[in-house]
Amino acid sequence: MQTDIDPRSLIGRKAFDREGSKIGVVDEVYLDDATGEPEWAAVRTGLFGRDAFVPLRPSEVVEEELRVPFTRTVIKDAPDFGVGRHLSPEQELQLYHHYGLDIPAAGESGTAAGGEGFGRLAGDDEAEV
Repeated sequence: MQTDIDPRSLIGRKAFDREGSKIGVVDEVYLDDATGEPEWAAVRTGLFGRDAFVPLRPSEVVEEELRVPFTRTVIKDAPDFGVGRHLSPEQELQLYHHYGLDIPAAGESGTAAGGEGFGRLAGDDEAEV
């Protein structure tokens, strides 16, 4: 993901899958506890009011939209942990496995690199990092 963008500015942006189909709107952004880097976004999909976690690292912000390089089906089938809570290291690993992403090595961001999970970033007054 672009590193020059404020994670708070992602909230409310429309998110699209790799085919360009709208998957929803970014509801929350989760930061790595150890590094403070944005790692995951919770996207309100509209599928029964559910939020789907999507990885920010391979995603891009293009023309004010979050473009997620996965199909709608993969995103829809992501583990549902609910939002508004801290992601545990186990939940993070489930997300990495679901998306087929490499788990960060030591010295990189992510729980596998010695972090403690991901705090929620919902806005200026609700930051939990």
